[in-house]
Amino acid sequence: MDRWREVEVFVLTAELGSLSKAAEALGMSNAATSRHLSSLEERLGARLIHRSTRRLTLSEVGESYYSSCRTFLGDMREADTAVNATSLNPTGVLRVSASLFFSVHIAPLLDEYTARYPNVTVHVEVANRYHDLVDDNIDVAIRAREYENDSAIMIRRLAQTRRILTVSPEYLAKHGPPEGVESLSSLPMLIYTYDKSPNDLVLRRGKETAQVKLKGLLESNDGHVLRAAALKGMGILVQPKCVVYDDLIAGRLISVLDEWDMPRLQINLAFQSRRHMSAKVRTFIDFLVEHFHRMDYESKWTSFDRDPVGLEN
Repeated sequence: MDRWREVEVFVLTAELGSLSKAAEALGMSNAATSRHLSSLEERLGARLIHRSTRRLTLSEVGESYYSSCRTFLGDMREADTAVNATSLNPTGVLRVSASLFFSVHIAPLLDEYTARYPNVTVHVEVANRYHDLVDDNIDVAIRAREYENDSAIMIRRLAQTRRILTVSPEYLAKHGPPEGVESLSSLPMLIYTYDKSPNDLVLRRGKETAQVKLKGLLESNDGHVLRAAALKGMGILVQPKCVVYDDLIAGRLISVLDEWDMPRLQINLAFQSRRHMSAKVRTFIDFLVEHFHRMDYESKWTSFDRDPVGLEN
């Protein structure tokens, strides 16, 4: 039988002085309550309650056991209350894993999250590699891959973003716009080396497909190094729209050859389990999904010679 329930039956019976009242309080039958009490006494090898037709009284050993059990039950109920409160109200340290690219992107959002949930401290583990969530004690990982090797790791889609070609106004003033996608093979390119095939660009326009071999003027495994170079007019940047979104809005970078599409980048959240998810994890995931849902990372921008910072309707 359930030892926890046995103790509950015993304590309530002692406090109420009646098996039937204890049964009613616990939502059990009288017979089930009696079986639990008998099982407890048999397991302990001692008579805890003396039963008569008129009343129940605690034995000497029952008095001592009742005192201990009442304290134990009180502590357990306080522990349950604390856990329930934590599951409803986010507290503690939230460990988030992300690449430098994603970390820089979400850092400005954390002020809003911590304002909503002031009892949560966010620790961002920055690394251009995938952490093991279990071994490295990571609560949430932000990743640009569609699946996890461990089937116990859950995935929630955060966003899908276009990859676009951008240049600075200084670059356009010096070199002019690219004359078609084929010209990219001879132009100064800023290449992100962590792409699947960084020097091979596949573009589509309707039913038309173009494959271009790129030669990098500058190559890096950090998108922000390449962004800084693009802002200085060094070359043509190929990056997800979410990386250069603010630069496009401000006109610091301008989209070119925007009628061509490249494979989308899918951004996911990885976490250990949907069951018994802590409030800090649940609220952080919901917060990020809410933010990215508001953003427009998939639509096309108008070409540079129309409205360099406007959205095409």
